[in-house]
Amino acid sequence: MDMVAWRGLIYTGFLLHFVFVCQLLLLQPLVSALDGKPGNTAELFERVSQSIKVKRYSEALNDLNAAIEADPALSEAYYHRASVLRQICRYEESEKSYKKFLELKPRESVAEKELSQLIQAQNALDTAMTLFESGNYAKSSEYVEKVVLVFSPACSKAKLLKVRLLLATKDYSSVISEAAYILKEDEDNLEALLLRGRAYYYLADHDVAQRHYQKGLRLDPEHSELKKAYFGLKNLLKKTKSAEDNVNKGKLRVAVEDFKAALALDPNHLAHNVHLHLGLCKVLVKLGRGKDALSSCNEALTIDEELLEALVQRGEAKLLTEDWDGAVEDLKSAAQQSPQDMNIREALMRAEKALKMSKRKDWYKILGVSKTASISEIKRAYKKLALQWHPDKNVENRQEAEDKFREIAAAYEVLGDEDKRTRYDRGEDIEEMGMGGGGGGFNPFGGGGGGGGGQQFTFTFEGGFPGGGGGGFGGGFPGGFDFQF
Repeated sequence: MDMVAWRGLIYTGFLLHFVFVCQLLLLQPLVSALDGKPGNTAELFERVSQSIKVKRYSEALNDLNAAIEADPALSEAYYHRASVLRQICRYEESEKSYKKFLELKPRESVAEKELSQLIQAQNALDTAMTLFESGNYAKSSEYVEKVVLVFSPACSKAKLLKVRLLLATKDYSSVISEAAYILKEDEDNLEALLLRGRAYYYLADHDVAQRHYQKGLRLDPEHSELKKAYFGLKNLLKKTKSAEDNVNKGKLRVAVEDFKAALALDPNHLAHNVHLHLGLCKVLVKLGRGKDALSSCNEALTIDEELLEALVQRGEAKLLTEDWDGAVEDLKSAAQQSPQDMNIREALMRAEKALKMSKRKDWYKILGVSKTASISEIKRAYKKLALQWHPDKNVENRQEAEDKFREIAAAYEVLGDEDKRTRYDRGEDIEEMGMGGGGGGFNPFGGGGGGGGGQQFTFTFEGGFPGGGGGGFGGGFPGGFDFQF
């Protein structure tokens, strides 16, 4: 045999010797246990116990599996393995280990009790899952907290279910803290990253949410739920920015559609949607769409009843819909919350003035003309109504006709006079003018102020009144009419 072959043989022998020595060193506790040395067996279980304390369950199981492989009759190893598997809720494997232990040590009461508890925990976890799917979050949480996590405190499946339950009940702060515990043990847990990201999302902390989604997608680019959450968030932010940009550009109608599109993406995202509703309300107020604006502001205040700007905008929307009392109520409440805000005080003064004006008679409405009607249109409307409601033409409802006739005459007295009409349009208090205030104003029936029964009227237009009596054209009645009593 040549020198090279000898060297190879010597080198191979050295390697085998080295491996044998390493095996002896690594398996010393297990070999000692097989040799009946209880001290070394105790060391094994102490090491397993320490691994469990620091939540290194895989290391504990590896040690126990190695011990069982070295000595299949080592009953305590089966018991410890069953316990570890129960804690991490690998229930089927745990049950097999408990049963193997009981074969080696029949009627061992502690193991029998734990096996019974294992079955209860397994059933409780299945029940909790079913309750969660059916929407019974309170009952599901009870099973998780009081049964599963009591017997299986390291059960990641139960912990994740607990986080999903917290998310479903909108306890976002607890979701963040509970998911953090899971990620501390397993920083690459995709579901924990997803759930924690969603909690930040629903708190409108979108940057942090996005970072969680991105980390998960780096680990698994094809994870469907993470992809959906990530791209859904990006789309929401894109639509929101588009709406805000169009408002700044003055493209209000386009902004309305953008706000609506953003709101439709996730109706449950209240922390973000409250600002979308408010933005939409403000745009609709600017467009004069009071009814729609009112709806948007109500949505914002339903989410956050203390949102001052939404309260102010709702007051403005109520002005547009002529809900004067409601506008004053909202703006007065806003002014009390922010007494130094001059814009709110100005809006309140406008609302109070509008309310006051709403309580006076609307002479335009009485004559049936628009506020932009010309004097000739006002005269024509007056003549037509005066004919219609002349008491002599309404014998059967004379009292109603007299009241209506007074009102028509009073309306014309104000609107037929340019100065009075201008003051009326400015909102000045001229209720004593004409007959609208019930005072000593103009009375077409004479100085008696009444519409008494038995009075006789002769009402003559220029050119003659069809079916009426004679009479001239005096200057005492507005518009060239003459009444004779």
